[in-house]
Amino acid sequence: MTLQNTLFSLWIGVFALFGCQELSKPKKKMQYFKDIHSFANTDKVQMHHLELDLKVDFERKVLSGSALVHFENPHKIKELILDTDKLTIKRVRLDNGEDASFKIGKSVKYLGEPLTIQIQPDTKAVAIEYETSPEAAALQWLAPEQTAGKKAPFLFSQSQCVLARSWFPCQDSPGVRFSYKARVQVPDSLLALMSAKNPQQKNTSGIYEFDMPQAIPAYLVAIAVGDLEFAPIDERTGIYAEPVILDTARKEFEDLGKMVSIAEKIYGKYEWERYDLLVLPPSFPFGGMENPRLTFATPTIIAGDKSLVSLVAHELAHSWSGNLVTNATWNDFWLNEGFTVYFERRIMEELEGRDYAEMLALLGYQDLLADIEELGANSKDTKLQLDLRQRNPDDAVTEIAYEKGYFFLRLIEENIGREKFDSFVKKYFKTFAFEAMNTENFIKFLEKELLEGNETLAHKIRYQDWIFGVGIPDNCPKVRSVRFEKVDEELKKWQTHKQTDSLQTASWSSHEWLHFIRHLPNTMTLQDMEQLDKAFGFTNSGNSEILAAWFVHCIHKKYEKAYPALEKFLMSVGRRKFLSPLYTAMCKYPETKKIAIQIYEKAKSGYHSLVRAKIEEMLGVAVQAK
Repeated sequence: MTLQNTLFSLWIGVFALFGCQELSKPKKKMQYFKDIHSFANTDKVQMHHLELDLKVDFERKVLSGSALVHFENPHKIKELILDTDKLTIKRVRLDNGEDASFKIGKSVKYLGEPLTIQIQPDTKAVAIEYETSPEAAALQWLAPEQTAGKKAPFLFSQSQCVLARSWFPCQDSPGVRFSYKARVQVPDSLLALMSAKNPQQKNTSGIYEFDMPQAIPAYLVAIAVGDLEFAPIDERTGIYAEPVILDTARKEFEDLGKMVSIAEKIYGKYEWERYDLLVLPPSFPFGGMENPRLTFATPTIIAGDKSLVSLVAHELAHSWSGNLVTNATWNDFWLNEGFTVYFERRIMEELEGRDYAEMLALLGYQDLLADIEELGANSKDTKLQLDLRQRNPDDAVTEIAYEKGYFFLRLIEENIGREKFDSFVKKYFKTFAFEAMNTENFIKFLEKELLEGNETLAHKIRYQDWIFGVGIPDNCPKVRSVRFEKVDEELKKWQTHKQTDSLQTASWSSHEWLHFIRHLPNTMTLQDMEQLDKAFGFTNSGNSEILAAWFVHCIHKKYEKAYPALEKFLMSVGRRKFLSPLYTAMCKYPETKKIAIQIYEKAKSGYHSLVRAKIEEMLGVAVQAK
């Protein structure tokens, strides 16, 4: 019997249990609302538990099997609408064993297709037999040569913002939370992992079972399959990675357990039992993804000196801000990311000191300025609360949510004091744990718990300017980095004398080097570039942040000696943060745009769909004509 028929063979027994052994009700009162980025009728019906039974087929690049969706239907309506995207729906049955009528609606750009199922007023679950498309937007299928080990294929998901619907039918809104269980069959030489309770070693059957008892939104449901091994760090943290990089990764992230303890000390108990980290192949489109219990991370943060582990602190912080208290819609994305950047820097301050955290804050401010310049100072997309109607919700993923959100929260802290602000944030996490939060309700909480009619404080903070206004308000906190000031002194020395041997750089971290490279003058000559490269080896750096910043200069200055290394970087890295500015720079000049098209054609199979869409938009019709 094939796995995809497993659920159907068991249905009679499962459905018979419904009458005497219902699933426990959700612990939190369900929040009924409508999400502009979901077809689902979440204002009437809401799912609260999911059971997946899937087979991973690397040859066809599909997942096939079934999804059992449990839901609350207090209004006794006769229609359940779920989100899908290019799913082949083969059969739907109700919890009484009867076949259900269903239809798949018209496809809408960015959103996929609605799946409308006819239910009965007392229906509590539907079972859906389905198969994903080989082009499922959330899933990336890698050939062995695209992995670190070069021996086995690899699969991983990236469901944020609304891509979960491309690999399982669901109510794909961040405001809808559900627990889940899963049974996944993979080739017996591979290990399957999910954002759930995970195995720590392979078994001989290739069948793995998962349980996520806490309710999470669909975008945090994740899967990865590959030649993976586990290395513990302490009793509740550890690293999953391909065998060839496992030891290196474990050493780089050996402070993982310490980070969790620091985070708990600041904002309370870690609610997810384990915190493990999975190092993915380099095609992963982001630095990290905060999937509960199992952060997905790019190998580009393995620098050999722990200099880029603040990204791990960021994903860990999401265990509170985002995973525990979640933005209700993608218009409220800043509530996830602003709190998380603030928390990340507090963790790094405890771990490395205030000076270190201030370097991160100043780099973040530079990123914020760059994004505002690109978007336009008066763009509505520079507001914290966004309006993403009829737009791709992925448009929310800019430095506005991250860095403008951070500086707004830092402003509050600086005006009321850290102790009082920490008490406010702790209460926020505790009060709204496992719930969705929108901007309006956050403002109500802010006014009640902090402002309390204090007009002087309200005038100092001016939350309306930050949340609903464009650009950066003039009361933005000032960041001073003593370490960066010393970098600036060395940079001035070089600009004056054009000598590298006298510069005091021996103690610099990658952050100081990044600041140095970002502030190299536009007036540099090719001779200047060659001198700096010979002295400091930028083109052959092992640090991805340094490489990406340096290559931007190389493109603008036509420093062709770096082009082979640039091509190698673009061919081997799939992280959007790096690829987007590099392809953007190359598109500014006819000769480098041609090179960009040639490189993209060779590299695109290793890029995630989110990255391909962005780059193809930059390259335009040229890539289609190639």
